Amino acid sequence: MDTAFLTGQLFNGFSVASLYILAALGLALSFGLMRVINMAHGEILMLGSYIAYLTMLVVPGPAGILVAMVMAFLGAGLFGAVLETGLVSKLTARPLDTLLATWGVSLIMQQGARDLFGATGVSVQAPAWLDGGITLGSLDLPMTRLFILLVAILVLLGMAAILRFTRIGLLVRAVNQDRPTAAAMGVNVRLVDCFVFSLGAGVAGLGGVVLALLGPVTPNVGQSYIVTAFLVVILGGLGSILGTTYAALMIGLFMALSQIVVDVSFAQVLTLVFVIIFLQFRPQGVIAVKSRALDGE
Repeated sequence: MDTAFLTGQLFNGFSVASLYILAALGLALSFGLMRVINMAHGEILMLGSYIAYLTMLVVPGPAGILVAMVMAFLGAGLFGAVLETGLVSKLTARPLDTLLATWGVSLIMQQGARDLFGATGVSVQAPAWLDGGITLGSLDLPMTRLFILLVAILVLLGMAAILRFTRIGLLVRAVNQDRPTAAAMGVNVRLVDCFVFSLGAGVAGLGGVVLALLGPVTPNVGQSYIVTAFLVVILGGLGSILGTTYAALMIGLFMALSQIVVDVSFAQVLTLVFVIIFLQFRPQGVIAVKSRALDGE
């Protein structure tokens, strides 16, 4: 087998994994802390893509994509706060109702995007500094893919820093480990829930920006990633950021390497089979999260 081709597939695997990380982090946070299955998460990705499109119409030029990322993070995070406060917080004791309600929100958002932007999609023009690539021997690494990898790494480092070194991160870890005790000790559990849901939505908004660099933005753009994002969360261990990262890498690399011998569609089937077999032997996922929130207490 050609070494350059194999190396290229490995790079593609890491690149795809970075997209899955950005798509799945918010789901991992919200489910790990609140046990909420947000079916509108894919539409928050879509929202980030459309915010990037609108921002770059107003702010063209080399800095447009960076401004778009800030606006998408803030806009999606604000939407997440509104969604959590107005809907999710009212249904946290009824997980099935939450699933159905957020699914309804996703349908409303898709139809709203069709009415505002049309069904055919809009294009986000990447800045000139993302054109071309870096050549290593016979391997050509596109700048856009390298940029997406960098964004995913920075987001992971930022999330780790927030949860590890800040007061709100300490409160998030306390609520995740034992919600009733944290509340009894004076922690504003509702505020922590809203922060985590908003943070996850903001990260999804960033994911939407990088998705917009790879193809047209359509009302259904988030749906193509949301199923795999759920797989990543389940495989990683519900609520584990580190596990989510490992699972995204596993799925991204497995899918990329599978495409060496089979086509894309069959590679997706093999990926599903891989996840099912893995969970048969390790049902708790890559990293088992010990949390009373997940024990239903």
